[in-house]
Amino acid sequence: MAETLTPWRDAPQVLCALADELAAKGWLPATSGNLSVCVRQHPLALAITRSGADKQHLTPPDVIYVDSELRVLDAVDPSHRPSAETIVHTKLYQALSCGCILHVHTVYNNLASEVYFAEGAVSIAGHELLKALDHWEPDACIQVPIVENLHDIPALADAVLAAVRPGVPGVLVRNHGIYAWGDTPAAAKRYLEAFEFLFQYVLTLRLLRG
Repeated sequence: MAETLTPWRDAPQVLCALADELAAKGWLPATSGNLSVCVRQHPLALAITRSGADKQHLTPPDVIYVDSELRVLDAVDPSHRPSAETIVHTKLYQALSCGCILHVHTVYNNLASEVYFAEGAVSIAGHELLKALDHWEPDACIQVPIVENLHDIPALADAVLAAVRPGVPGVLVRNHGIYAWGDTPAAAKRYLEAFEFLFQYVLTLRLLRG
């Protein structure tokens, strides 16, 4: 992936539009999740949804700008703070060439993370929608890694980063959600939609097969 930065002034509108689309799918319930875009790589600066924001009704003032140390660089309301999970975003931006990270909690990604936790990953093979994840080979197979839901958030960030696999733009957190990323907001959303469809597919197929 080649990182594409979102202009500073455009970030709130970009994140609000993403939130509207993801919320319409029911993927951002009860203020859960966090969405971010990279606005500057060196030194790192990102725009991210603030702690406690209802992403189903996100507005530009709900977007804040932070640096790699989670210091607020800009916020409409000075009382707005970053979520504790912002550190997962900063570590991924520092390690990967990505421009957008989406973290959502859904029924299917939670079920997949629990059902396949003992295996360490969700294995998906031979499905057409793997092309949406940039796997065009006829025998395509990916392993979506799963990490434990650690309550120590810096440790969780390290675990997510350590689990990243080439060609798989996402990591599941057990009974928590998924972090998916892309070089642009559109790519990150496409990857996330593909993951969610595939999780539903493999779980339904497993159930039907008994």
